[in-house]
Amino acid sequence: MENLIALLIAAPLLGAAVLLCGGRRLDAVGHWIGTVLAAASFVIGVLLFADMLGKAADHRAVTQHLFSWIPVAGFQADVTFRLDQLSMTFVLLITGVGSLIHLYSVGYMEHDERRRRFFGYLNLFLAAMLLLVLADNYLLLYVGWEGVGLASYLLIGFWQHKPSAATAAKKAFLVNRVGDVGLSIAIMLMFTTFGTFAFTPVLGAVDGASEGKLTAIALMLLLAACGKSAQVPLQSWLGDAMEGPTPVSALIHAATMVTAGVYLIVRSGALFDAAPDAQLVVTIVGAVTLLFGAIVGCAKDDIKKALAGSTMSQIGYMVLAAGLGPIGYAFAIMHLVTHGFFKAGLFLGAGSVMHGMNDEVDMRRYGGLRTYMPVTFVTFGLGYLAIIGFPGLSGFFSKDKIIEAAFAKGGTEGWILGGAALLGAALTAYYMTRVMLMTFFGEERWRARPTASPAEPDVEPAAEERGTHAEPHPHESPWIMTIPMIVLAFGSVFAGAFFGVGNRFLHWLEPVTGHEEGNSPVSAATVTAATLVLLLVGVGIAYLQYGRRPVPAVAPRGSLLTRAARRDLLQDDFNHVVLVRGGEHLTRSLVYVDHTLVDGVVNGSAASMGGLSGRLRRLQNGYARSYAVSMFGGAAVLIALTLLMRAV
Repeated sequence: MENLIALLIAAPLLGAAVLLCGGRRLDAVGHWIGTVLAAASFVIGVLLFADMLGKAADHRAVTQHLFSWIPVAGFQADVTFRLDQLSMTFVLLITGVGSLIHLYSVGYMEHDERRRRFFGYLNLFLAAMLLLVLADNYLLLYVGWEGVGLASYLLIGFWQHKPSAATAAKKAFLVNRVGDVGLSIAIMLMFTTFGTFAFTPVLGAVDGASEGKLTAIALMLLLAACGKSAQVPLQSWLGDAMEGPTPVSALIHAATMVTAGVYLIVRSGALFDAAPDAQLVVTIVGAVTLLFGAIVGCAKDDIKKALAGSTMSQIGYMVLAAGLGPIGYAFAIMHLVTHGFFKAGLFLGAGSVMHGMNDEVDMRRYGGLRTYMPVTFVTFGLGYLAIIGFPGLSGFFSKDKIIEAAFAKGGTEGWILGGAALLGAALTAYYMTRVMLMTFFGEERWRARPTASPAEPDVEPAAEERGTHAEPHPHESPWIMTIPMIVLAFGSVFAGAFFGVGNRFLHWLEPVTGHEEGNSPVSAATVTAATLVLLLVGVGIAYLQYGRRPVPAVAPRGSLLTRAARRDLLQDDFNHVVLVRGGEHLTRSLVYVDHTLVDGVVNGSAASMGGLSGRLRRLQNGYARSYAVSMFGGAAVLIALTLLMRAV
């Protein structure tokens, strides 16, 4: 069965090649070709999963060697795939959710003239993501890593006729390049330290390497993870990436691409375990990001940007868990899988709302949509309950485990991380309840289309520019869009219980990630009770603000924190001042040094030699009398020196 591993990648890669090279003759059937090949990859993944279940837990990892990519003395780069419990989890998530999003896109992109190309890009993304998680060495992983970056650039900027989409794609590409530099440096350091970059020998030799080198490698891997997973300080691209079609947001920013950084950290777990300083930085990055994203999500009126802030926050939970080491590795992946279900469902629900509202994204122009879109309302509502951690649903089992693991870290660090995770749970309940109330409840604000008052400068300009200004006629989406939403809603409800009861998912991943029980100062029951109390607090505050009062059509000025959150906590301003302006000043300083110092030395040397040669040239004037005088003078000097030496 391991010979089928390569077909997981080959199926969507073939789809991308056919759709992108087949021309307009495939426009009528291209979307079905892409969907069928994505589903074929999922079927192959299910067959491999069934075969894996028939083996003992310690013998489930298999490899498939295709060929030697770079076979030279001292440098062996192989194209080898590794399928174990960790990569299998990602294979099923990527192909399963990816196939549902392909099906949804058939309806969502029905009237787009470039639909065939869109599905080609989707297939290309699936192939690159599968290569990333199936690679048996870091160099091959890097190929998939860059392929994912390219495909995301093409998908985010798919509607390149919109300047905002083109700018967002470029921003995502450039920010991710920063992280990619970290991954390339990490791979170089691995080769100089271990003589290889294959997973097994690298991770098996960490005990013999110096802690300083291991810390440097781990920090570079973390930098790469921050870029792909939109973690602080490389998080600025995620909100702007919502300019892409909504299926792109569901595929890239919910279930797949943004989880690549979590996969990289967990896959490199042995390396991080041997570098405790780097591991501490991972937990700090995760804790800061989960609060950063949650605060941003609380202030957004754009439904997709509110969900983008939520994604950033939830990935922060996963990174926090991954930074806890063997205490949290399995829980990080468990939350990653459950998040793939409910966040993909939420994004597809948002797309369904937009589909029925003339592409309007401003939630202040929604309201009362539950009666017009019952299927969207129910599926979106189940995803909402799952993400806030409602008892019995997926988020309750996965997110609570991360909070428990954070406290189990012990000491002051455990209290700080656990407190941050609890605060994030309260904020999650608040901003998701806000989205739910503004979209599906209250008065039908879309009937009146007021123009933003010039006296309210805090209204986001994008909310005024998007969508059409004709009064929308909200309606339910066609079955081809609602079926994927229903399937994902089932995952949102039942996946957490299936994985969490009896620690089934923990035992599944333990042969790869290992597991340790921490020493938590608080019991699991206490953590659960505190989480539920904070959940109710968050829901209650949101209800008082948006459920009992009419939602104003124009956003009020708000507090200083609210205004900062609307601007993504000034992340773009910070980047502009520190990076753009700083880069400009650095460039000008270097130009000045180049002109005054480097060019000054070169030009000064040239001028000095020119002046000296000009003076020497005067001695060669062509007159015989001048030469005779110089010869006489020279002879006189020699005679005088000779007499002087004899006298001495």
